[in-house]
Amino acid sequence: MASLSRHRLAPADTGPALRALRAWTPPDAPSGSLHPGDVGWLLRRDDETVFLWTDARTSEPSAADAATAAPVAVGFLDGPVLRVTAAPEADLGALAADAEDLLVPGNDATDGLPVPGWEPDTEEPWLVFSWTPEPVSSRAVQVTESDMADRALVHRAAFTGSTLTADHWRTMKKSPAGHLAVETLVRTPAGEPAAAATGWFGGTGRCGLLEPVGTHADHRGHGYGRDAVRGACAALADRGASAVAVLTPASNEAAAALYRSAGFTVVRENFDWTRPGRG
Repeated sequence: MASLSRHRLAPADTGPALRALRAWTPPDAPSGSLHPGDVGWLLRRDDETVFLWTDARTSEPSAADAATAAPVAVGFLDGPVLRVTAAPEADLGALAADAEDLLVPGNDATDGLPVPGWEPDTEEPWLVFSWTPEPVSSRAVQVTESDMADRALVHRAAFTGSTLTADHWRTMKKSPAGHLAVETLVRTPAGEPAAAATGWFGGTGRCGLLEPVGTHADHRGHGYGRDAVRGACAALADRGASAVAVLTPASNEAAAALYRSAGFTVVRENFDWTRPGRG
């Protein structure tokens, strides 16, 4: 079994993790849990932690050594779910063993990391959608500093309980992942912010990611969300993305219908691994 070092990275130190994820992002929809954009979206808050596993033969578990060590996997806790993407040759058994102290009671699910004795949650699969670049017509515009407050407003209106602010977006844009983000906003004919999407560039010839996408609750049913999605996809394709992926729970029929209307197709289902007897 491989010997691993686990590094706890503060947002400002996540460059090595982002570079690893970009190197592992394929031309088509990623098969792992994390895309660089997932980390980028996490970094809207400046108190988050990202885990970088490296080959213990080349490093000690410190942020400084993480910059030059051989990366093995990247992950973070997304609420009670440990999300992990590993290098293609990684020893998943060694990763699961090392992650045991992160999987305390309450952290009862993993995304992308099979844990011995746990079970795939086949009752709530995630649909993985993919979009292939094509000519796009869209009412979306690129988000600028003057649009930040409206971009945050759309998100709060789209997701019940969200407390997102323009300052969160500024924090994200200043993070090591900020240069990977493209953002679109669609307004009503009266100028009200109606829908928005954030896309993440994974590298030239690699798959991009949408995270998040939302339509203001007062403006649904008019195609604004589709335009935001297609605008973000076009921006990613213009930068060199070979495809764009987006994930949604299978139970979210409205989101699935939106992505299909924007030209996405389902390429597979992903399942979280869950602790037996949880809850």
